[in-house]
Amino acid sequence: MNITELIQGDNQLATLPEVFYKLNAAIEDPDCTFDDIGEIISIDPALSARLLKIVNSAFYGFSTQVETITHALTIIGTDQLTQLVLATAVMNQFKGIPDDLLNMNSFWRHSITAGLAARSIAALSGEYNVERFFVAGLLHDIGRLVFCLKAPEEFAELLKKAEASGNPLYVEEQATFGFDHAELGGQLLKEWKLPERLIEAVAWHHFPDKALSHPEETAVVNLADAIAYSLKFGSSGETFVPQMEPKSWESIGLPESLYLPMIKDKIDQQFDDVANVFLQTA
Repeated sequence: MNITELIQGDNQLATLPEVFYKLNAAIEDPDCTFDDIGEIISIDPALSARLLKIVNSAFYGFSTQVETITHALTIIGTDQLTQLVLATAVMNQFKGIPDDLLNMNSFWRHSITAGLAARSIAALSGEYNVERFFVAGLLHDIGRLVFCLKAPEEFAELLKKAEASGNPLYVEEQATFGFDHAELGGQLLKEWKLPERLIEAVAWHHFPDKALSHPEETAVVNLADAIAYSLKFGSSGETFVPQMEPKSWESIGLPESLYLPMIKDKIDQQFDDVANVFLQTA
């Protein structure tokens, strides 16, 4: 079974909700206003409510209440709101995975932690659109959900092999399929026509030196994944903490000894509130 067979021909996997693509098209239209974008999102009342909960959570920590999508747009901008739409859309995309194969609450808790870590690292590095790093962290293990949906028996065996061998789960994935969940996730994002920088950060987060076009973003996700596992707020199936590549700290220009404690403190402050909001979308 190859990557294409796992993804194509499944409408649940092959496309994102239409509102995401409509939103992207509107943002690219120079005549489109905040009111126009707000109207597109407001067509989906549940999405609007979720976005407002996120904007009013510790994720942003605004001192005043944001009551409308249009107001949210004026504060955080279209690019960042689009990333939040993408995050909530993807979390609603995967249903029907049994807990005895992969606990979805634990999976998303790990993913949210990685997202917060990536967002925090990006902010410390001086990045402006930190939400795209949050999304990269949130989606870094999305390929593992594809394995669970499309090859559940093989994935159950991989879990046993990894526990018995002591190897990281992605090593056993590679041995069985010829590719791991990261490469599979990258291919899924490519099917969704998402940006190359996001595809590469997901596809090579275990091997950031293989990222040719966007090595810094990939290094951020590599670090975020390891930080998330070290905090033990959840798990995407790995029994052991994945390796944090020392070169990743060099790539983003931040000294580990100084910034790692700051990043973990930031996650501790935000996690409960942010996880509660995002897990309502899953």
